[in-house]
Amino acid sequence: MTLTLVQLRVFLTAVELGSFTAAASRLHMAQPSVSEFVRRMEDGYGTQLFVRGGRRLILTSAGEALVPHAERAVAAADEADRALRAVTSLSGGRASFGLLRNAKYYSLEALLAQFHARHPDVRLRVVGLNSVEVASAVSSGELEAGLVVLPIDGEGLRVTPLQRDEVVYVSADPERASEPLTIEELARRRLVLYDAHYGWADPTRRQIAERAQLAGVTVEAVIEVEQVESALALVRAGMADTFVSRAVADGAAFPEGLHSVSFAEPLYDTIALIQKENAVLSPATTELIRLARILIAERPAAG
Repeated sequence: MTLTLVQLRVFLTAVELGSFTAAASRLHMAQPSVSEFVRRMEDGYGTQLFVRGGRRLILTSAGEALVPHAERAVAAADEADRALRAVTSLSGGRASFGLLRNAKYYSLEALLAQFHARHPDVRLRVVGLNSVEVASAVSSGELEAGLVVLPIDGEGLRVTPLQRDEVVYVSADPERASEPLTIEELARRRLVLYDAHYGWADPTRRQIAERAQLAGVTVEAVIEVEQVESALALVRAGMADTFVSRAVADGAAFPEGLHSVSFAEPLYDTIALIQKENAVLSPATTELIRLARILIAERPAAG
């Protein structure tokens, strides 16, 4: 015989209240149904669980032996129910998500604040890395999904482009940013580039390198730093020039005294959503993605 959760709940309620009638009332069942559940348990194992006849049900030795096991089984089922309800109702659960390095320039910090305000009981794990590492983390299953700048190595990933953002050349010298820049001219300029850790694996740099290769020139950095803010500070000091996305150049934190210009052949970063192919996302991460898509769609797109 296999005991069911319903039988165990009926048994434990009868133990707690000491009466089949009281148990039936608590469980919103008919008293004969409660008695029948217990009788079937007793018949199935050939032993009595209660001594009947007095004013209160008394457990037999078999009944006493069953109590702790029944309690653990029912508690585990209740915990499983709470966990599933928490995830599916967004009253709990967890979302794991990756953001591109310069997320703040795309107002993506507002995404986290908005999500947390709506779902304060959901645990958020948000990793802000270069797009290369976000793609790797999603591919390995460490993160459920993420926003990246293309191109990335997308094998095994579902890639959904969302918006383009122009890449522009930046200099402290207005003459150097007076007209659109060719890749050949860029190769002759002194450059300070950010994302030193990833170097030319960075998606924007990869596009520059591919153009340079086609033109038969080499683009190199005389200074490499990790943060875009550090690169811009060095540009402002007149040490070198750089290139950044339009979101950075148009941002409130863009240093005064710097000038930006498009490339002669316009260059774009493409922001994309990635997730592992055939992966089932948690409801929390699905909702985070929905809000991210809305937020990005509200930004003016590049031409």
